[in-house]
Amino acid sequence: MMHMTFYWSRQVTLLFSSWQTDSWPSYALTLLACVLASVFYQYLEHVRYRVRRSGKPAGEPLLSQPNRAAGKWSAKKIVDGLLFGLSSGLGYLLMLAVMSFNGGVFLAIVLGLTIGFLWLRSKDEDEIAGVNSSCACA
Repeated sequence: MMHMTFYWSRQVTLLFSSWQTDSWPSYALTLLACVLASVFYQYLEHVRYRVRRSGKPAGEPLLSQPNRAAGKWSAKKIVDGLLFGLSSGLGYLLMLAVMSFNGGVFLAIVLGLTIGFLWLRSKDEDEIAGVNSSCACA
């Protein structure tokens, strides 16, 4: 049966018909997998940000003019594209997991995204804020 509202139960089918939980240990492992997948999603976004920032001076804004001499298919663009595809795929899988409407799965994914952001990505936001605040705009 597919739920259309949030429910709280240790019995959940997640993503595949073969991924079913029927006991507390299997449910706990499923929630742990959701937390780890969410942290990994934030890690991929962090790496992708670093790839995009590589080669730019510290004070240069992220949205500056692209380097036309780099070519259409540079290694950096290919890596960025692959990271984007991997990150997007994992993001959609996390969205589908939330659509199981299991409350524990939802909370595990939000917890993992929060942990990943605080651990990895909040530093990126601080860097952007530092660049913007050091701008001598008058």
